[in-house]
Amino acid sequence: MLVRPVSVTDLPALLALVREAGPGFTTLPANEEQLFHRVRWAQRTFAEQVERADADYLFVLEDDDQQVVGISALTGAVGMREPWYNYRVGVTVSSAPDLGIQRQIPTLFLNNEMTGQSELCSLFLRLDHRWGNNGRLLSLGRLLFVAEFTHLFGDKLIAELRGSADEHGCSPFWDSLGRHFFKKDFSQADHLAGSGSKSFIAELMPRQPLYTCLLTEQAQAVIGKAHPNTAPALKILEAEGFAHKGYIDIFDGGPIIEAPMTNIRTVRDSEPLILAIGTPDNRAQVWLIHNRRMENCRITAAPAWQDGNSLIVDRQTAKRLQLQPGDSIRAIPLVNRQLKAVAA
Repeated sequence: MLVRPVSVTDLPALLALVREAGPGFTTLPANEEQLFHRVRWAQRTFAEQVERADADYLFVLEDDDQQVVGISALTGAVGMREPWYNYRVGVTVSSAPDLGIQRQIPTLFLNNEMTGQSELCSLFLRLDHRWGNNGRLLSLGRLLFVAEFTHLFGDKLIAELRGSADEHGCSPFWDSLGRHFFKKDFSQADHLAGSGSKSFIAELMPRQPLYTCLLTEQAQAVIGKAHPNTAPALKILEAEGFAHKGYIDIFDGGPIIEAPMTNIRTVRDSEPLILAIGTPDNRAQVWLIHNRRMENCRITAAPAWQDGNSLIVDRQTAKRLQLQPGDSIRAIPLVNRQLKAVAA
């Protein structure tokens, strides 16, 4: 398996992936013309022909038969071209000393404080390939790319996780809040947001702080809660240092997790090494490896072991990376060894 930049020839496979993902995958609509535009824009991004505010790094996961089985993406900066709204969950304290009453009420504040930060987005892996290290490679490959090209990204990485919605596309958070101000159901609003109309929808929302106690109990219960299907992705990013700091999506109430660039394990701990060819033995563990290229980026996960400033891999891994012995790579163990030791 390898992660690489998307190409125009991937369009049929991308369309099939998006259709399998279903209507909740709004950042990649099942529209061939829109997908083609995004693929061409991603190619310009990898060629360093766009500004950071417009950068869209779109990756695919490909097997050794050159079959595309997954997709993931990075944006250079959110909110630079149009406001990128979310809610920050805070607390309003009210008191009446004469009556001996004090209340601390959770409150939603509409804001665009994430402006300028870089976002992890558009992650989807085919159901029949959700095994082994495939999901981890697809997700963390982006972070190794960031580690190599940190100057292209913000001080913080964020990820907006899918919130609670049922199989019919109904969201208790949206039905209790957003629907009152924007007369469309959740799936319609979510589609418009994914098509670039998020600021227009948000500006119909009240600017004043909103008391969560005025929402239904069902809506209150899902604030900051990720959809069960996103649990594996959340666990991978939490192990990298991401955490929920109180920001949520304005549509489904899902959590927005974040991490300062300097705190992200793969960014902080990955290192440049020299590629060497050998036969992995009992010293080998699975490493995440990047060929340190931009437009011809190749990232894979494979058994390897470190010997000084060299990383020893087999010939198939070197072939996937399109490298020769002696070439420079950036690498890190795929799994956080400290967490693994604690778990043991």
